[in-house]
Amino acid sequence: MTAKDLKEAVGRYGIWNGGGLRSKDPDRRGEVGEAAAELEELGYGAVWIGGNSDADHAVPLLEATSRIVVGTSIQSIWEHEPEVAAARYTELDRAHPGRFAQGLGVSHAKLADQYRRPYSALVAYLDALDKAGAPAHGRLLAALGPKTLELSRDRAAGAIPYLVTAEQTAKARELLGEVPLLAPELKVVLESDPTTARTLARNYLSIYLGLPNYTNNFLRNGFTEDDIKDGGSDRLVDAVFAWGDETAIRARVDDFLDAGADHVALQIVDGGPRHDLPKDAWRRLASLLA
Repeated sequence: MTAKDLKEAVGRYGIWNGGGLRSKDPDRRGEVGEAAAELEELGYGAVWIGGNSDADHAVPLLEATSRIVVGTSIQSIWEHEPEVAAARYTELDRAHPGRFAQGLGVSHAKLADQYRRPYSALVAYLDALDKAGAPAHGRLLAALGPKTLELSRDRAAGAIPYLVTAEQTAKARELLGEVPLLAPELKVVLESDPTTARTLARNYLSIYLGLPNYTNNFLRNGFTEDDIKDGGSDRLVDAVFAWGDETAIRARVDDFLDAGADHVALQIVDGGPRHDLPKDAWRRLASLLA
C-alpha cells in the first residue's frame, strides 16, 4: 500500500477515541466490535485508537469490520520493542491487508520513564523497524515539530498530529509536500452555547496543557503564555476545538481540510467518562458531515 492508497482508504473523516475503543477486556470485545462496525456503516474511513494503544487493541476492531482502517494513535516507542512491533504489523497486515496503520510516537516525559532525547530515539526506532522488515508505508508518526514532520515525510506514510490548529496544519502540509498523508486530530463539542461548549473543552484540555510537547508547540506557533493559562484562552480553545451548531462545526472541520489535511480524525468531547462509546454523537457527526 502506498501513501496514495492509504489516503483513499481512510477518506476525509475518521473517529479518534482514546477510551471505549481501547479495551483488551474480553467481556467488552463484542461491544467494541459492534461500535467499530457501526462506524464503518456510518461512512467513516478510519478509527484511531487514542492514548497508549498497540496492535492488540486493533484486533477486535479489524475482525468486526471489512473496510475501515484501524490505526494506533499512538503506540509509544518506549513500551514496544521495534522487532515485536514490526512482527505484529506484519501479522495484522497479512490478516487484514492495507487496513492497519501503525501510528507511532514518543509520548511525553511525564508518561514515559525512559524518555530521553526523543528525536534521536525515534530515528533509532525507525532504523530498527527498517532492519526488521517493517515497511515505511505501514506507519505514521505523531509529528508536531519540523524535524519529526520531515521524518514523517521521508520515513513513514505521513503524519497524525494531535492537538493542532488549522494554521499548524497548513505549515505541516508545506513541510510534508503533496504525497504523504496528513491526518490531524480535531476535538468536537456538539454544543451551541458558548459558555457550555468552552467549559467542556477546557475541562478536557487541562490535562494536555500540563504536557510541554503541546504547550511548546503552541508557543512556537503564535500563542502566548496567557493563552495556555487557566485551561486555555478562548482563542486557544476555539482553535483546537470545533463547537457550535452544525454549520459552525462543519466550517471548522473544513478549515483543516482547506489548510491541507487529507483526513481529519474527529474526537467527541462531551464531558462523559473517557471509557464511554459516544455512539449517538458519532451518528450526529456523521449526519453533519454527509
